[in-house]
Amino acid sequence: MDIESFRDYCLSLPEVEETLPFDDSTLVYKIGGRMFAMLALERPDHFAVKCNPDRALMLRERYFQVTAAWHLNKRHWNDVAFEGHMSDEQLRAELRHSYLTVIRQNVTPRARRDDLLALAAAAGVVDDAECEI
Repeated sequence: MDIESFRDYCLSLPEVEETLPFDDSTLVYKIGGRMFAMLALERPDHFAVKCNPDRALMLRERYFQVTAAWHLNKRHWNDVAFEGHMSDEQLRAELRHSYLTVIRQNVTPRARRDDLLALAAAAGVVDDAECEI
């Protein structure tokens, strides 16, 4: 996976918004107004995703390319390098996990959350990463 395929995949998920809230070189991907992925153009070999805390630790132990996110809450966010032992499908699974985790835990009100979950389900977005823990 590279920056272009990362961006294309994030934008292919239902209702995703690409923003630049911090500066002109940090792409932030949001669902329901909440951040689920981030890529700093000055560090184009990494991206950050939100993660279930237990899963975050497991991934850091299993893959050298996964570390605690640099500028984010290290309990909930991982930095993931594009290069390493994770396949492109595994990287996309982590993006889906982040996307659905943010919808389930951070999007309010409940009606908006339910609408986004229904759109994701209709589009076939599944959190298959959750099954691995």
